[in-house]
Amino acid sequence: MGRYVDEILQPGEKLLYSTTVHWIIYLPGLFSLIVAIAALVVYRGVDSGFAKIALLGLAVFAGLYGAISLLRAWFKRWTTEFDVTDRRVISKTGFIERRTIEMNMDKIESVDVNQTLLGRVFDYGEVLVNGVGESWDPIFQVGSPLKFRNHITAR
Repeated sequence: MGRYVDEILQPGEKLLYSTTVHWIIYLPGLFSLIVAIAALVVYRGVDSGFAKIALLGLAVFAGLYGAISLLRAWFKRWTTEFDVTDRRVISKTGFIERRTIEMNMDKIESVDVNQTLLGRVFDYGEVLVNGVGESWDPIFQVGSPLKFRNHITAR
């Protein structure tokens, strides 16, 4: 499966910038796996029957949750694209149910970027593209949102 933007580029249209969801979406799954490993380590040193069962249950639950979360995060990153060409801005999410939003460059009025403290530190944030008479839903957890905005506004 190729990238969506490669399939829809018009003749003479150039891709200027492409990004996706930031890697921060992997953190909940990684944290859960760390909890699972910690529970297994403690499990090996406990003698009590109830504590062993509780720790083993926690390890299994946290491990499954972490693995599923990591898989979902990877799939979301793999199926999400935010692209800027010399003619338009494109947002594509989804695999089987695909949602695409495109806005021509001449219809864009402003691009707003919101970043939390963690977003500033790890370089991710929320981007809102405002156009003439319409605006997109905010795009959350965009990697390098200022770079994305700069490629849109620098014409």
